[in-house]
Amino acid sequence: MSRKHFGTDGVRGVANLKLTPELAFQLGLGAARWLRATGQPMQAVIGRDTRRSGPMLAAAISAGLASEGVTVTDIGVAPTPTISFLARTREYGLGVVVSASHNPAPDNGIKFFGHDGKKLPDDAEIAIEAGMTGDSARPTGGAIGWIGFDASGVEAYLQFLEAQVPERLDGLKVVLDAANGAGYELAPQILRRLGAEVVTIGIDPGDGTTINAEGGATKPQTVQAATVEHGAEFGIALDGDADRAVFSDSLGRLINGDRTMAMWARQAQLDGELNPPVVVGTVMSNMGFETYLTENGIQLDRAKVGDKYVAQQITATGARIGGEQSGHVIFPELAPTGDGLQTMLQTLRVLKRSGRPSREIFDDFANWPQLLINIAVESKDGWEELLAADLTTAEEKLTGRGRVNVRPSGTQPMIRVMVEADDISLRDELATLLADRLVTGLNGHIEGKVDLTHELGD
Repeated sequence: MSRKHFGTDGVRGVANLKLTPELAFQLGLGAARWLRATGQPMQAVIGRDTRRSGPMLAAAISAGLASEGVTVTDIGVAPTPTISFLARTREYGLGVVVSASHNPAPDNGIKFFGHDGKKLPDDAEIAIEAGMTGDSARPTGGAIGWIGFDASGVEAYLQFLEAQVPERLDGLKVVLDAANGAGYELAPQILRRLGAEVVTIGIDPGDGTTINAEGGATKPQTVQAATVEHGAEFGIALDGDADRAVFSDSLGRLINGDRTMAMWARQAQLDGELNPPVVVGTVMSNMGFETYLTENGIQLDRAKVGDKYVAQQITATGARIGGEQSGHVIFPELAPTGDGLQTMLQTLRVLKRSGRPSREIFDDFANWPQLLINIAVESKDGWEELLAADLTTAEEKLTGRGRVNVRPSGTQPMIRVMVEADDISLRDELATLLADRLVTGLNGHIEGKVDLTHELGD
């Protein structure tokens, strides 16, 4: 059975247009009925990012949950991983996050976490959709769920993060860009608790319309420039809900998820702590990254794009780290999902433990030329048939020289074309061939191009 509302990362769309309060209420109904049917605690914790539509949608989904007897604890604005942490450490059957992550401010989204702190699997999302409609005898009186505000659990989350950095960060100067998003308070707070000198940008959410607008993980050039400007050793850029992070070395060069995992895995290996010697990446991970791991006796295991698929592959392989180019990185011994603040701290630990400057670690390997083209389309239907012949041609030309990956976005009306090759002209030739075919055949247009050789994935 397919899902109508859920994509690869919850339900997402323009707030009050596609993602309406009515839909949020129905999602609350469906989630509450799923809780009851599965015997989970009828308690939920909910948090949100800084978008203007956040309180509206949080109120609507909380009402849906409460109307079916679920007690809801609202913690206000907080990073997505805070909800995962509270769901798995307290008696909540459900964690709810109102956020559209890296999307622009008019969008919003709703995603769910289970009692184990993991994002709900596909079958649970299907069950929630099935429970969104239909009549049932709703509770009355004292059986109606209570909605209350209590942010006291946030301190427990900060203490959890602080305990992960025994080396502390004294003497380390960093620039932090919180994208005017959910990490705007907690990220600088934990860095300063650990002794770092912090220069902050993107920590003013204002009226809720500036999230991800001028910086953050999707516009890393902001933190790259600021790191050089302020003479910092390291730059940190979070996305809107702070479940992912990318970085800058002291020379202003981008450290994306691939390079972050390479840094961490190599240091863990040198410390005798990388067992098994496996890193989980995705089909988008750069061949330069894979070659570096292979040369050091570390296997790269590729999963489908999407942090839930990375998490599944981590479980299957027993890997101690996995993630995506975009900065979603999972450390399964610490948390079951991506956490931008945790990724930030684990990467800073590498600097402390290695004794090497970020600019030196960056030069450990070079990426292969890689290009991502995003094609906006009205409908993704039929793209596979349309590209069949051209994909065959591209794959033949890239045999032994590179890779091609074409996939529809799970969160936006786009098809993403990635081509990687040992030669930049071959890369661009094939990427243009495939992109032009999609534009012409699906009446689309090129939304943007990203040179993933030096940039981040999406």
